[in-house]
Amino acid sequence: MSISHAPPHTPAPDISPKSASVPAPAPEPELEALVPSSSRRTRVPRWLRRTSGPLALLALWQILSATGVLTGDVLASPGTVARVGGDLISDGSLQNAMGVSLQRVALGLLFGTVVGTALALVSGLFRIGEDLVDASVQMLRTVPFVGLIPLFIIWFGIGEAPKIAIITLGVSFPLYLNVYAGIRGVDAQLIEAGESLGLSRWGLVRHVILPGALPGAMTGLRYSLGISWLALVFAEQVNADAGLGFLMVQARDFLRTDVIVVCLVVYAFLGLTADFIVRTLERLLLQWRPTFTGR
Repeated sequence: MSISHAPPHTPAPDISPKSASVPAPAPEPELEALVPSSSRRTRVPRWLRRTSGPLALLALWQILSATGVLTGDVLASPGTVARVGGDLISDGSLQNAMGVSLQRVALGLLFGTVVGTALALVSGLFRIGEDLVDASVQMLRTVPFVGLIPLFIIWFGIGEAPKIAIITLGVSFPLYLNVYAGIRGVDAQLIEAGESLGLSRWGLVRHVILPGALPGAMTGLRYSLGISWLALVFAEQVNADAGLGFLMVQARDFLRTDVIVVCLVVYAFLGLTADFIVRTLERLLLQWRPTFTGR
């Protein structure tokens, strides 16, 4: 008779919650909202930053005039320029000169826009038009339009026609270059997509090519506005009897630097106003195009 011996009983481990050691949960990190640098507002208003440069130049000009570094024969002081400008406004001569100059710029800009845009459309939309037009325009635009003033006087006389012709010629080339580049810069895949949707040639031009070339056209218009005021300065110094250029010629003959500076300030103000109008028009017409606005 065999006797079996049972193994010794081992107590089971205690797994009750009291004896288990559970590590404490780590605290969750606090999330901090990130603000893009482009949306952070600066403490200095933007209009104040934009005007700080001109105001600094004006202050430097006043200091140099007050200390005698700039004499009145070289450049009149800001106070003298402001006083003379007020006198010209009070007797109405400045308003009349501005009206004549604005009329010349408006006519030259209108004719130049029509000519430059029409040539760009012919050259940009048609290969045969490019062969016939582009080479001639590229050749003429390298000729300084100021050098053509004697020819314009011979052709058109000494009246208003040569002055408007000078402005027209100066305006046409920037518009031509930018509109032409805008047309040829349209994505070819957009043209293929329009053709696959059944658009006719005129439909492609109207709905695809012209909207795609509009940003370049607006850039060309801004360039043309700047050149129109430059051309006006030269045009109004050729046998002019009215306008801002006429005032400047008279002031040059009498060594009136204050009147010359007043006319230059008016030129700059009119150019800045025209550029602001074009930029506003650009924002309205190109709302569909998201662009980088700086940071």
